[in-house]
Amino acid sequence: MKLRTSIAAATALTLASLSATAADYTAGDLSLSKTWTRATPPKARAGGGFVEIVNSGSQDDRLISATSDVAKNVELHEMAVTDGVMKMREMEDGIEIPAGETVTLKPGGLHIMFMGLNQPFEEGTTVPVVLTFEKAGDVEIELDVAKMGAKSMKHGHGDHDHGSHDHKNHSKN
Repeated sequence: MKLRTSIAAATALTLASLSATAADYTAGDLSLSKTWTRATPPKARAGGGFVEIVNSGSQDDRLISATSDVAKNVELHEMAVTDGVMKMREMEDGIEIPAGETVTLKPGGLHIMFMGLNQPFEEGTTVPVVLTFEKAGDVEIELDVAKMGAKSMKHGHGDHDHGSHDHKNHSKN
C-alpha cells in the first residue's frame, strides 16, 4: 500500500511541476514558445538560451536585452560561419522581430548568452529570464533545462516531452 501511495504522490508532483514549466508567453503582439537551454558541466562559465518568437502584429518589434540572476552578464548573440570560421558576436542593437514573422533563437544561430554562470544549469530545472522588447516591454520567461548537448527541447503538439502547454501571459505591461 505504501508503494502505491508513493507512486501516486510522485506522479502528482511530477505533473504539477511539469505543467508549471511548460508554458507559452505573450506580450502585445508577440508570442514566445519553445523556451529552453542545455544543462552545463559543473565548472562551465557560460550557457545559451533559446526561444521562438512570433510577431503576429503589423509593426516590427525588437528584442533589445535579456537579464537573469543566474549569470553575471546576459547578452544577445549571433553565431555564424564567416570564411569557414565559426564566430560569435554580440547583437548590440538587439534582434529584430519583423511583423508577421517568426524569429527563432537556437543553437548555432541567434541566442541568449549567459556569461559568468553563478551555478551550473541542471537538467530538469528551469532558468528564469526577463526579455525586454522595444514595443512589447518586459516578458518574464523560464527556460526548461534539457540534457547536456541537446540539439533541441521537444515542445509543441505531439512532440512535447512532458505534457501540453499552458497559455499564460507573463508580460509586465
